[in-house]
Amino acid sequence: MTKAEVISEIAEKTGIEKTDVAATVEAFFKVVKDSMSNGNNIYVRGFGSFVNKKRAKKVARNISKNTAIIIDEHFIPSFKPSKTFIQKIKNSKKLNVAAVSQ
Repeated sequence: MTKAEVISEIAEKTGIEKTDVAATVEAFFKVVKDSMSNGNNIYVRGFGSFVNKKRAKKVARNISKNTAIIIDEHFIPSFKPSKTFIQKIKNSKKLNVAAVSQ
């Protein structure tokens, strides 16, 4: 599902104009990006957490040149779904039917 499809579905379900929904969704994404880039995690009860994960310093290899590369410690954004979100996916009849037919 694309962002445009999400915006359309929210507009249909709420009766709010697509332009207003698009502005709200864009504002949400901006708040998430800005907060996380400032080192803050975001916790949405019943949905999940947007957290910064720390990756340790490590030595990698460039196989084409056969040299060692040092990768400094850094942070990456991560999403951890809530337990209720995970249960909803596990109990999804559509996903279970799709998994069985493969």
